Amino acid sequence: MLPTAPTSPHLRTERPADADAVAAVVAGAFGPGRFAKAAERLREGNRPILDLSFVAWNADRAVGSVRLWPIVVGSAAGLLLGPIAVDADHRGRGLGAALVERACDAARAAGHGFVLLVGDEAWFGAMGFAARPAGAVVMPGPVDQRRVLVRALQTGFAAELAGRAHS
Repeated sequence: MLPTAPTSPHLRTERPADADAVAAVVAGAFGPGRFAKAAERLREGNRPILDLSFVAWNADRAVGSVRLWPIVVGSAAGLLLGPIAVDADHRGRGLGAALVERACDAARAAGHGFVLLVGDEAWFGAMGFAARPAGAVVMPGPVDQRRVLVRALQTGFAAELAGRAHS
């Protein structure tokens, strides 16, 4: 019998039953230190929008995930992206970028105006995210303002975005 070729992860929207698998991927990628991050304050007491959140599956194993959460910046409703997590064995193959793009495409199609995240502009910039001027978006907790990034999904949403971020 010939060996079968390895399968590529496939992406699908997150389902309620995926919660434990997603938690395991996130814990493997970030460990317990993730709970101290400013973006985590926006997730506390909030729920991800499952129709806009995606899980990467390799056979029956979750190997990546991304979630979008409803937030408000100033008076503008938008979304928080994160965490974006990929299993160590699947990193460096474009899976993280594919998850981010799929989530942003779904959010745009659903009519959302912007996505905010805290991350590395060198990596997320290639996907249309850009830093806001220092202090334009006030996060709930200490954060390096250079890492507060926004991607407009509809024309005009990111240019004037300013204010306190909250869920």
